[in-house]
Parts: sequence; structure tokens; C-alpha cells
Amino acid sequence: MNGTERPFAFFTASQLTRIGNQKAMNLCELRGALEQCSDASIFYHTFQSLGRYHFLTEGFSSDFAQWALAACNRPALAEKLASLDIREYVSIADLRRDLIAEVGVYCDAHSPEVQRPAFEPFFFCEALEVTQPLGFEARTLDEFRDGLARLGHASFHYHFITSRLRLHLRTNDFSAWMAGTLGREKLAQQVNRIDIYTNTIEGAQRKLLALIDAELGR
Repeated sequence: MNGTERPFAFFTASQLTRIGNQKAMNLCELRGALEQCSDASIFYHTFQSLGRYHFLTEGFSSDFAQWALAACNRPALAEKLASLDIREYVSIADLRRDLIAEVGVYCDAHSPEVQRPAFEPFFFCEALEVTQPLGFEARTLDEFRDGLARLGHASFHYHFITSRLRLHLRTNDFSAWMAGTLGREKLAQQVNRIDIYTNTIEGAQRKLLALIDAELGR
């Protein structure tokens, strides 16, 4: 398909956060709450939390992992929860299943210690995501490069991270367009391999720009 037939439209997204009625006072309660909480809450504490911690290259971007470490002093469980790579998930149901499994295995192995109150409760939240077009598009890789350089953190996070659930593919908006519209599959694969855990969003954006510059021979 010619690059001019399906332009890439750049969007940004903002979130309105709401604290829900569910909370967990210990790890056993966390396991039960994970089974009952909304999909939006799972999404908020994993995919969207990665955007909130975009400036960190160390520590945990998952709210569940962070709480297990800071409030429960359970570093082993925190590591397990943090090791669930959201890039591998195309459905919240699968992510929920694995979160419950990790917490459940730990609770079964460490009863009754996991019933001790945490230093602070875990409050389940969710966010209403509002998207808005930025008003510019790209029809060629050069135009895409120019548009990418203009993106803020929220827009990059929307297209590069949360898009995986929207597409139901283990990829992102950028790679999907590069491969499907421009026919640049090798570049798309290189972009999709950019590590969102060892890079800040700003760092990931710089790496993506560098890959495009190399593709364009700049």
C-alpha cells in the first residue's frame, strides 16, 4: 500500500482518575480484589502506570509490584509481579489471570504472614481515557519522523504502549503503520523491540528517531 493512501494520524490522550471502592489491606485481600476489580483498574495499575513512571529506568512501573515492595516488604513477590511484561499481553483477562496466579502462589507459600496488614492499603483506581487528534498527519516516513519529534509523553505512551490492547497485537501503532502502510517491516520490527522498561519514554522516543534516521540515511 502506498504511504499516501493511509496517513498516520497523531493523537494524544489524557486520563481522569477515579478511586474505586475496593482496597486491599494485605496480600490475601489483594488476591481477592484482583479477581473482582474492573478491567479498567487492571489497565490503570499496569499499562497506565508505566506512563506515570515514564521518567524511571529502575524500580517498578507496576503499581501492584510497587505496593508489594513498599507497603508489604515482599521484594520477591514484587519482582515476580514486575516481571509480567505488558508487551506480551493483548487482553486484560490474560494479564489479570497471571497477576492472580503470581499473588496466589506467593500467598499459599507464605501463609499466614501474608495476612499481616500492609504499611498502607492498596486503593484500586481506574481512569477515563480521553483521546484527541493533534491535528497533523504523516504520509511518508520523512513526515512521520517530523511528527514523532513533536510528540509529548502522553501521545507517545498512547501510540507506543497502550495501543497494544487496542490493536490486540503484540505491536504498537507506529510499527503497525510502518509495516502495513509503508512496507518497512524490518524497521517496524526494530521499533517494536525498543525496551520500554530500560528506557524512559523520552529515551524510547530518541531511539525510535535514531532508527528512522538510519532508515532514511541521515
